[in-house]
Amino acid sequence: MQFHRLKYEFSETTSAAPLALFRILFGIMMFISIVRFWYYGWIEKFYIEPKFFFSYYGFDWLRPLGEWTYLLFIICGLSSILVAIGYKYRLSIVVFFLSFTYIELMDKTTYLNHYYFISILSFLMIFLPASVYYSMDARADKTKAYEYIPRWTIDCIKLLLGIVYFYAGLAKLQPDWMLRAMPLKIWLPSKYDIPLLGNLLHENWVHYAFSWGGAAYDLLIPFLLINKRTRGFAFVAVVIFHVLTRVLFPIGMFPYIMIVSALIFFDPSVHHKILGYISNILKIDKTNFDNRRALAYSNTSATKFRNSILIVFFVIQILLPFRFLAYPGNLFWTEQGFRFSWRVMLMEKAGYANFKIVDGVSGKRFYVNNSDFLTAQQQKMMSTQPDMIVEYAHFLGNKFALDGHQNIEIYVESYVALNGRPSRPYINPNIDLMKVSDGFENKEWILPY
Repeated sequence: MQFHRLKYEFSETTSAAPLALFRILFGIMMFISIVRFWYYGWIEKFYIEPKFFFSYYGFDWLRPLGEWTYLLFIICGLSSILVAIGYKYRLSIVVFFLSFTYIELMDKTTYLNHYYFISILSFLMIFLPASVYYSMDARADKTKAYEYIPRWTIDCIKLLLGIVYFYAGLAKLQPDWMLRAMPLKIWLPSKYDIPLLGNLLHENWVHYAFSWGGAAYDLLIPFLLINKRTRGFAFVAVVIFHVLTRVLFPIGMFPYIMIVSALIFFDPSVHHKILGYISNILKIDKTNFDNRRALAYSNTSATKFRNSILIVFFVIQILLPFRFLAYPGNLFWTEQGFRFSWRVMLMEKAGYANFKIVDGVSGKRFYVNNSDFLTAQQQKMMSTQPDMIVEYAHFLGNKFALDGHQNIEIYVESYVALNGRPSRPYINPNIDLMKVSDGFENKEWILPY
């Protein structure tokens, strides 16, 4: 009985309007993000000016392209427009995914959870029929136009959004956030100049209210959005939460992306109304797309392959955030398993790293001025992240070896403060960093918290 019920749910169809509107809004938001990044001069600042770039493990072959990096952003921006209008959709979303992910992987210094979210969301959209309704593709080829699609294709996006929110909530259920209101207790008082809220942000109870409220919001909002009776209230909460987050913290387009993404939970009638407004503005006859046809996937090898990819994709999304359990120690201290796990704005780390170059034979030594090789942002990020410290040490070793130095050993004197606590020694100062490497094994050269 359960198998037949599951089979029925996967064969059930629904209006394609929610997925079509999601495609349009996603493309628009991505285009605005690319233009915004360019406008603020961040392409030059992050990907052209630096002399050294921190790579992700296994992607050290992927580097910025110099002045050609601008072309990469142009390709990403143009593909986002094509995704929005649904022109050559499959090719456009593949190009967007590859170009955006390339940008994300060029330098680990710029890692943000929402960049990762955009990458995996665009990957998911490759396998969804987002262009069969209200698109240029559907208008050009009536045989590829459908008014109804399998319900699970929309549920996939809901599931991904639910994972992001729920896991962000789970990550907040830890002592610093719940019992110490950290790091909000550090960040909020600095926003004293915000109208209406400024004076309140110094209050201790406000710090705890934001901490507990944030955890409750992330844990509950997916379920409130799914439930039709609470959906309206939930969407209002989404808007208030993300607008407030945008006002308090400089996190770019992410709040707006999450607001428009939440629309996917609403009934198709809402999406049809919005598409109707768009049609009136653009003078489009929406009825041309209402052909009553339903898309049904046949049981072909291509369909099985796509289903296998989607299953593996969601298994990874469900399990990956828990990989930190394989490592000992405090996660926020070691950061082993921290990235790609929806741990959003949970820590304030500050530190410094002083690198010592030693001739292992003569004992001669000298210290490195990090600003000779790294930007201020890179120095800030590197000083608190062990894998970046090791990668930088290897860069220094190779650099000074080319300059004629021999028997190079590199040591680092580093201190880090975590969530308002006094700074403590971070990396074992007696370990030659040229003899260790980044990888998935436990980094025993990180000093205990």
